[in-house]
Amino acid sequence: MPGRQVPARWLCILLILTAGGSVLAHDHDRAIAEYEAALKLEPNLDNGRQLYFTCAVCHSPEGWGSPDGYYPQIAGQIDAVIIKQLADIRSRNRDNPTMYPFSKPTVLGGPQEIADVTGYIASLPMTPQNSLGPGRDLARGEALYRDNCAECHGERGEGDREEHIPLIQGQHFRYLERQFRWIRNGRRRNADSKMVKQIRGFTPRDERAVLDYVSRLRPPEERLAKPGWMNPDFPNFARRPMSRARRGPTF
Repeated sequence: MPGRQVPARWLCILLILTAGGSVLAHDHDRAIAEYEAALKLEPNLDNGRQLYFTCAVCHSPEGWGSPDGYYPQIAGQIDAVIIKQLADIRSRNRDNPTMYPFSKPTVLGGPQEIADVTGYIASLPMTPQNSLGPGRDLARGEALYRDNCAECHGERGEGDREEHIPLIQGQHFRYLERQFRWIRNGRRRNADSKMVKQIRGFTPRDERAVLDYVSRLRPPEERLAKPGWMNPDFPNFARRPMSRARRGPTF
């Protein structure tokens, strides 16, 4: 009605909501700017090795994560994917309370440091023994993958650098399960909207079958570490059992 005043409490709420939207938009813009800047930079792998020491505590010196899926394998991941996720986490465009403190500019630095640690991670050989699903419904999983996933993730789960679609071959089964659920229920706020829509109708059986199949997509032999390989850049690193090193699901 003309001349009617908005109650103070509603005005405060309106201002808070408006400011919150502005902050989210700003964070998203900052993530894009950092992603684009880091992607253009030549990584300094020696500096990346030094920066990775912090990451190794959870992801292991080899970058192989943990078989129980608490930590993903990040070794050999596409550089554009790692950069995008780091930029999203530090700008709060992706919720990850465990990684956020380690990804902040005061700890990790700017785009050059993102490029450096990303280049180092991408250069690491992948584990030849990622954890697998139960293996009881693989024909169904293969059909689901071919019809719903291969167009984006590739026939062998190799991902797509230009579209920053992750490499998923060689990933731990339990991690795949958790991320699938988080993408479907909206917890992964930076998830691709096309994938969210694509998997909405998956039944629990479908989900388990397709992720079991994905866990068995093997990277090319040249991308895998040799049996018994340990990262020589961390000769004195105390490799504790991952069950003791847990801080919370990451990446």
